Amino acid sequence: MSPAPTLYRGAEGMWMWVVHRTTGIAIFFFLIVHVLDTALVRVSPEAYNTVIGHYKTPLYTLIEAGLVAAISLHALNGLRVIAVDKWTWALRRQKMLVWWVWIGFAIIMIGFLPRHFMHAFGGA
Repeated sequence: MSPAPTLYRGAEGMWMWVVHRTTGIAIFFFLIVHVLDTALVRVSPEAYNTVIGHYKTPLYTLIEAGLVAAISLHALNGLRVIAVDKWTWALRRQKMLVWWVWIGFAIIMIGFLPRHFMHAFGGA
């Protein structure tokens, strides 16, 4: 017995759907944490300074890099989704558009990571 027919069969579009949802959820949780830690300044400036002090550690440098990665990938894939929704040619060229998303993502991260790590670890 074959599985029920489905629109998605694990091709590029489906995997990018998973990536888009995952990065969107990660960004959403970052925003919640950001609002809470920023609001902390009104409650207790000392606690706020303690929290901000933790953000200057190597662990948070990696978390910040992950945030930039999530936002970049989410934004580029969002443009791909807009193209697929708007133009039929884009729907037929999913594989090519997915490659462009990943190439754009790589360019952004290659430009961002060296400067970010130099700044965070004292190189600049």
